[in-house]
Amino acid sequence: DLFMFNDIAPAMPFFLPNGTAVYNGLIGYVRHLYAKHGYDEVITPQAFDPKLFRTSGHLPNYDENMYRLWTNDEIEHLVSKAVAEKKVVEKGEAATRAWHEEMRDRGFGLKPMNCPSHCVIFGSRRRSYRELPWRMADFGRLHRYERGGVVHGLSRVRTFCQDDAHIFCAEQDVPREITKFIELIGQVYKAFKFEKVDVKLATRPDKRVGSEEFWDKAEGALEHGLKTSGLPFEFLPGEGAFYGPKIEFHVQDALKRSWQLGTIQHDPNLPERFDLSYIGEDGKEHRPVMLHRAMLGSLERFFSVYLEHCGGNFPTWLAPKQAIVITVNNVIDPYAETVVAKLKAAGIRVDSDLSRDKLGAKIRNARLLRYPYMV
Repeated sequence: DLFMFNDIAPAMPFFLPNGTAVYNGLIGYVRHLYAKHGYDEVITPQAFDPKLFRTSGHLPNYDENMYRLWTNDEIEHLVSKAVAEKKVVEKGEAATRAWHEEMRDRGFGLKPMNCPSHCVIFGSRRRSYRELPWRMADFGRLHRYERGGVVHGLSRVRTFCQDDAHIFCAEQDVPREITKFIELIGQVYKAFKFEKVDVKLATRPDKRVGSEEFWDKAEGALEHGLKTSGLPFEFLPGEGAFYGPKIEFHVQDALKRSWQLGTIQHDPNLPERFDLSYIGEDGKEHRPVMLHRAMLGSLERFFSVYLEHCGGNFPTWLAPKQAIVITVNNVIDPYAETVVAKLKAAGIRVDSDLSRDKLGAKIRNARLLRYPYMV
């Protein structure tokens, strides 16, 4: 068993011990790459004052997909305010709407994305050009209220984690950072044996923020980065995020189905909204560019895609249990226990089958449970 769902938390997965081992293995693999490629990991809060999402522009564009929080203190404050202003006797649609608006204006929100909090970190002190590019990674849990007709198994859930990172850099460094990311994501997909990867450039949607000049510059930077990398790609008109265009990486699984996993997005908009700056080599303030990027994307979604891609036969380094020790008869049980202890001491994730079943049945069970090695 890898994971389960329960109506007590609709569309929110419970990862069981074996599934958790695989999940943590994915995170560990990405963390290892981060250490080699100059990423700094941060941890950010789960809940934020709504003014953060007003500043970022997410609240007017994303409010219906956010989970909001209210405490008893907050509700009592609003009730006391209503009593003081003699509004408690108000009834009808207008009063209900006013109450809802005030609750929405004051209620904290569970973060649906990490980028606004990363802007807060960048803007917490004066930055120098010597610190750029700064690659900031975050495995924080995210919550998005997806409608009931949209959620689907692990591939579309309401709480998830991403191998999320944001690169703050100078405008002239954008093509180079895109090239580095493309090389890294190619390494990742090769490790998971995704052999066919289609690259697509998603351009400005109808509902967007920022000037036409901004979009021209952002789309041009991504296109230049792709051409520099020599990757063939196609355009997806109108499919960009509301804050900026993006490059999408679509992999084909063993069943010949296409899945969009990785992405890198060009965003000069959030640095503008948060008034971010760094001191350049010329001693003047400059506005950084922000690149949003992910390789696996939602770990839950990647888990579901990869589980079917490998048919449950995880590679040894990722398998929840890497080996199982099987006995022929109970006479050698003490020796088998010694072998298990030595393997565990060596860092091998190992199980044992010391049951009285016949050897053939034990081997058959081990194969069904997808152990990479039988000892």
